[in-house]
Amino acid sequence: MKTFKINKELEIVCEHKKTRIAFKHEATLLKNGSEIDRAKICYQNRTWECFEFESVIEKLLDKTEMLTAKQKAKFLKTIKGENEKETSARFKTIGGIAKMGDILCPEDKKAKNDWKAKMLKAGLENQGLIMPEDWDELSEDEKERRLNKVLEVLK
Repeated sequence: MKTFKINKELEIVCEHKKTRIAFKHEATLLKNGSEIDRAKICYQNRTWECFEFESVIEKLLDKTEMLTAKQKAKFLKTIKGENEKETSARFKTIGGIAKMGDILCPEDKKAKNDWKAKMLKAGLENQGLIMPEDWDELSEDEKERRLNKVLEVLK
């Protein structure tokens, strides 16, 4: 469950729920704790959103008459900006931990590359990171080059 504050009186509470065949997102607009409006979207696959609950929040905002078009646009812009800051901070942290392989394994390129790859997989597995099918067949120099490029992006 995640709550998004609109103002002193209004907030949107979002929930992720399992369904019989997949999952759904539900968003509830509350005014002083009382339900005003509700929206849901059912999914069978992973969603592709800028942030979790984006689609269901947009559906709820399109539906509700509690906010003006200007208020809706401002709220969406605000939560998208907050999400970008959170994502950037998370990526910097993951990159920093992965770069520790240079310190922990300064003499062993394979161990250094293995550490970086392991940390990136652990930190980014839910963000869409897919390692190449031929990863294990690449030279350690090529792995190092590719891993360092990824770490540059995460800065």
